[in-house]
Amino acid sequence: MLKLIGDAAGIVWQYLDANGPASATKIIAETDLNKVDVQRGIGWLLREDKLNIEIVGRTEIIALK
Repeated sequence: MLKLIGDAAGIVWQYLDANGPASATKIIAETDLNKVDVQRGIGWLLREDKLNIEIVGRTEIIALK
């Protein structure tokens, strides 16, 4: 399970690095990850202090630090 979550975090990081800030919904739509794996990956990256999250309206925008 730890490897799965770490892999998901890597995919989320690579997506944000290539495409810039995005919502979790956009990351899910544009990667092969499902909702749970994207959420786990975001949590991993937040724990490692690699992300910023900004609320714009009702949407959380996720960006690399």
